[in-house]
Amino acid sequence: MHPHEPLQPPSAGPPPGHSGPPAESAPSLDKTTGDTPVPPPHPGSASSPWAQPVPPTSGFPAQPYAPAPQYPGPYPPVPQAGYHPPGGPPIPPRHQPRGLSPYGMPARHSWEIPLLVVVIMFTTVAYLLVALILLVEFFAEPVLDDKGQPVDSGSILTSPYVLLLVFAPVLLWMGRGLNYATQRINGVKMSPTQFPEGYRMVQEAAARFGMSKVPDAYVVLGNGQINAFASGHGFRRFVVVYSDLFEIGGTARDPDALAFIIGHEVGHIAAGHVSYWRQLGMFVAPWLPILGSSLIRAQEYTADNHGFCNRYQGAPGAMGTLAAGKYLNAQVGFDEMADRAAIEKGGFVWLINAMSSHPVLTWRMWALRDRSRHGPMFLRPSAPHPGAIPPPGGYPPITAPRALPPKPV
Repeated sequence: MHPHEPLQPPSAGPPPGHSGPPAESAPSLDKTTGDTPVPPPHPGSASSPWAQPVPPTSGFPAQPYAPAPQYPGPYPPVPQAGYHPPGGPPIPPRHQPRGLSPYGMPARHSWEIPLLVVVIMFTTVAYLLVALILLVEFFAEPVLDDKGQPVDSGSILTSPYVLLLVFAPVLLWMGRGLNYATQRINGVKMSPTQFPEGYRMVQEAAARFGMSKVPDAYVVLGNGQINAFASGHGFRRFVVVYSDLFEIGGTARDPDALAFIIGHEVGHIAAGHVSYWRQLGMFVAPWLPILGSSLIRAQEYTADNHGFCNRYQGAPGAMGTLAAGKYLNAQVGFDEMADRAAIEKGGFVWLINAMSSHPVLTWRMWALRDRSRHGPMFLRPSAPHPGAIPPPGGYPPITAPRALPPKPV
C-alpha cells in the first residue's frame, strides 16, 4: 500500500445512509445555484475518509465562505456547503461506535486512560505522604536536648513542595477562576454579531460531539501567536482562540483549518480534560518526567481525533498553520512533512517527543493521515514497504499562492 493512501480503519466506512461509492462523472456546475464543481474522486482513494463527502446537516441556512487554500497531494478537495449555527447538525446517536474515521463519534487515544490511572496513583501517593507528614508534625513528641529544652530542628512543613500539595485544591480552584474572569473581562465573546464564523463553528462542534451545553468562546489578542485553549471553572466551560487565527474583520483565512482547531479545543471539553477533579488528580504530572508529558500528549491526540471528526478537511491547513504560520501555511506540503515522521530517527528525536506535551508535528501529521491506528506515542511510525518514501516521482509542487499580510493603513 502506498504511504500516501491512508490505511483504512474498520470504522472508516461511508456515512449513515451511504450505500456505496459515488459513480465517477465529470464535474458539473449548477448554474441556478452557483455551486462549485465537484471534482471526480482521486484514483485509488475512493475509500479514503478524506475523499468521502461531508455528511449533510440541517438547521439554519448555510452561510458560504471563501474556500480554503488547496493543498497538493493524494486527497482531492471536498466542496463545503457552509456552517450551521445553533440547532444545526443533529447530535450523533449515542449508540454510534467510536473510531478514527470522520463519521460516528471520536475515539479516545488508547494510551490516555492507562496513563491517567498511573498519574492519579502517583498523585494519590503524594497526597497521602503529605497527610502523613502533617500527622507526624502535629502529634510527634518534641526532641529535647541534654538540658530538657526542645530542639528547633526545623519543620518539613516549610518545604515549598509540601505547601504546594497542601494547598493544591485551593490553588487550582483560584487559578481556574482567575483564568475564566480574565477572559470574561478582556476577551471578545463570540456571538452571532461578534466573530459569527467562529461562533457557528463552536455551536457545530458541540452538537457534533453530543454535548448538552455549548461552551462559551472568546477571542483574545494574539500578537502574532498561533494558539487556542480550553478550560473551565465550576460548571462553566469555555474556549479561547487567539485573534491571529482570524483575519481582519473577523473572517478566517482558512475556515476548514479554524474549524479543525475549534473542534480540537471543544474536544478537550467533551473528553473531560478540563474537569477540576481530573486536573486535581493530575496535579503532580509536571514533576513526573516523560510520564506526565506522555499523558498530556495522549490527551492532545484525543483532541485531534475530535477535530478530525468535526472537520477533517481542515487537518492539513491546521497543521500547516502550526508549522509555518497563518500566511505561509499553504506552502507546507502535508504529505511531504508527514513522511518525515518515518525517516527522521535518532535518540534525541525520541527524547524530544517523549518530553513534549504535544505530539511533534511530523508524527502528528502522520497520525492525521493514517487513520487505521492511534497516533504514535513512543516509537516513530514506519513506511509500509521499503522505497515508499519518498513516493515515486517525488512530491507535487506547491501551487497555492502565498498569502500576504494586510497592508498598513
